[in-house]
Amino acid sequence: MTDRAIIHPMADVAEGADIGVGTRIWQHCILMSGATVGRDCKLAHNVFVESGASVGDRVIIKDNVVLYDGVIVEDDAFIGPNAVFTNVSVPRAFISRKDAFEKTLIGKGASIGANATIVCGHSVGAYALIGSGAVITRDVPDHALFVGNPAHQIGWVSRTGCRMADDLVCPESGERYVACDTGLMAISENT
Repeated sequence: MTDRAIIHPMADVAEGADIGVGTRIWQHCILMSGATVGRDCKLAHNVFVESGASVGDRVIIKDNVVLYDGVIVEDDAFIGPNAVFTNVSVPRAFISRKDAFEKTLIGKGASIGANATIVCGHSVGAYALIGSGAVITRDVPDHALFVGNPAHQIGWVSRTGCRMADDLVCPESGERYVACDTGLMAISENT
């Protein structure tokens, strides 16, 4: 733990949690030993980061989010309030399945809307946008816009989060995109 992070006195950060410089951790947050949170992050009220969960740099996690062992959040991602993550596909209170934890990857710059549920074993691609209340039950490509329960793709978004028309040009930045193996990728900036 670094002494250059800002930790609210009502937060509970265990010895052995790794917290980057400039990160702000607000009241009622709990970080277990072995949890990793990068630099310049913001963890709002009541965020729980379990041992084995990893958060990159410049990530914003809003209120009431639990990141279980196996959840990996890459740089610049946004996790909306009350978003839900799981780590076991078939949980049973009377059966220990700690050896069955599944990984969940949230890609660089992705945004997860309020009250969305990300079922374990799936990834959300870079710069993807998950609508509020969506239930993710499959992998989400880079730059995809997913909504609904179960969630389905309704379009593409740019790096800035703007929905793009069929020409795949960001209306805000002018960036152009093309299809690739992982979804979309930018081919130019400000054209």
